[in-house]
Amino acid sequence: MASEKKQMLDSFYQQFSGEHHVLILINADPDAISSAMAVKRLLWRKAASIVIAHVNAIDRQDNQAMIRRLNIKLVPLSKVEVHHFDRIVMVDSQPAHHEAFAGLTPNVIIDHHPLSEVEAPYVDIRPNYGATASILTEYIKTAKIKPSTKLATALYYGIKTDTSSFERHTIIEDVRAFQYLFKEANVQMVKKFEQSEMRPRYLRHFKNAIENKRFIKGWIFSHLGKVSSPDVCVMVADFFMRVSDVNWSVVSGISGNKLYVIFRSNGLRRNAGKIACKSFKQFGSAGGHKGMARAEIPLVDLKKHVDAENDKKVQNWIINRISQRGGSS
Repeated sequence: MASEKKQMLDSFYQQFSGEHHVLILINADPDAISSAMAVKRLLWRKAASIVIAHVNAIDRQDNQAMIRRLNIKLVPLSKVEVHHFDRIVMVDSQPAHHEAFAGLTPNVIIDHHPLSEVEAPYVDIRPNYGATASILTEYIKTAKIKPSTKLATALYYGIKTDTSSFERHTIIEDVRAFQYLFKEANVQMVKKFEQSEMRPRYLRHFKNAIENKRFIKGWIFSHLGKVSSPDVCVMVADFFMRVSDVNWSVVSGISGNKLYVIFRSNGLRRNAGKIACKSFKQFGSAGGHKGMARAEIPLVDLKKHVDAENDKKVQNWIINRISQRGGSS
């Protein structure tokens, strides 16, 4: 196993030279951010320059607190001149996961999401892992790099969030990475991330979600209409999972030019990622893990099937799609 990890690390390093300008692409959340930081550390003194760029708006207060307290340098992809870079690394994502990745050709892909059609000189995708941060922690250990407190804290938080403190899908490798990082991380700072205050403007979304909720045999559905960010749907979906007798939470909202459908489940029986794919893959992108998943549907395609301006009709359409494909029925 150790020799295999060393071979993978060597193959990873062979993709770069000291003259390369490297762009690390992420759809920013704690797992993606920390994994990008690990890649940047691995390439320290092995590349001419390294920039981490995110494709999404970072609205969640806990994510903002992580970035602020750890002083993490990120830039929006929209402000990056991509042609200035001769190496692109994609972590915690795959090219099909976001429309902003269209037209970009990664040289390296490291991820833990279910495998889609990918093509790159170096690919390391491990869907059995609970977090990409666990994979990158193995790279760091194999490279015999002792992570700084900043990097260890970020990776620790990345694993903690993507496994929901090991309540979601996880394997022993995630646990080992978490234990290793615990010794180097600032755990008290992580608590401050988690205790970050919610913005008052989010309260109206919770009110809307509760008023529009529908219970169906252990499932709770709520369509929020227009939201400032899909992160709002994530927060509400997580909140609903705390309600007694709720086994599945499906919260949707329209942000920008897309409908986002967020799935959360207790992970005991059916697979959220598979249900998301069966229900919505034909309309856009969809997928995830056993306990968490999402679908993203362009409004131009949604409007062919339902009146996107009518929140009740959108919610009913979502419920029907899931029920017809073995979900809430």
